[in-house]
Amino acid sequence: MAEGRGPFRSWKSVEPHAFRPGVTLRAIGGEQVLVCSVRYEAGTRVQLHAHEATEQVMVMLEGELEMTVGTETRTLSEGDAVVVGRGIEHELHSEAGCAFFEALAPVPLDHVPDRDRDLVLGVDGGATHVAS
Repeated sequence: MAEGRGPFRSWKSVEPHAFRPGVTLRAIGGEQVLVCSVRYEAGTRVQLHAHEATEQVMVMLEGELEMTVGTETRTLSEGDAVVVGRGIEHELHSEAGCAFFEALAPVPLDHVPDRDRDLVLGVDGGATHVAS
């Protein structure tokens, strides 16, 4: 299957993108939603931040992740999910490392490693995508 053509993609041959120290991801998105496969190395902490224009839904695949959303902190493990609304501050830490899928809408372009390869655009051409 040719990369970057039509609606189908594969992550099999795509190297993970170093998103930030200790965090790698693979992404595929369309006009409205981006889905990422994310991996945290042991000891990774992502400091308190918010996505002003983007809602984030995460589903844990393996390992544990301590996450604070607003004022509530939980330890997430395989099968757990969390929804982080637009503009809500959150912080993440994985002592032993973890993996999860996340969906973000609208598409935050800072999470897209290669726009030509990783986005399948329709007639809007990504007009609703956001800078972060």
